[in-house]
Amino acid sequence: MADERSTKITIGGAEYEMLLTTKATKEIAGRYGGLSNLGEKLMKSENFEMALDEIVWLITLLANQSVLVHNLQNPAKKRELLTEEAVELLTSPFELADYKNAIMDAMYKGTKRHVESEDEPSKNAEVG
Repeated sequence: MADERSTKITIGGAEYEMLLTTKATKEIAGRYGGLSNLGEKLMKSENFEMALDEIVWLITLLANQSVLVHNLQNPAKKRELLTEEAVELLTSPFELADYKNAIMDAMYKGTKRHVESEDEPSKNAEVG
């Protein structure tokens, strides 16, 4: 993956690239009603267990996007998908705080837009 689109994390000694794809965006929208509701949902989680469940789900979803892209582009060298159970077993609550920052970074990278202005005269410029 291109670094400008992904954020690297390590889970259980294996490196994963968290990537926001259109597929992941659709799944997030289905669960939260849209990307804009995601941050609000994470901040307002009623209890600690629910907040952990949401973070684990997001880590798994975003980390698996790069695995799915790899598997699509390399059908002979498929990698195994990460499971929520594996994320729970291979991480500590302390690490999840760092991963939460990685989630936000990956989502920012996936939604940022490059806007370039043109050096062309304006259509409304005075003529002559």
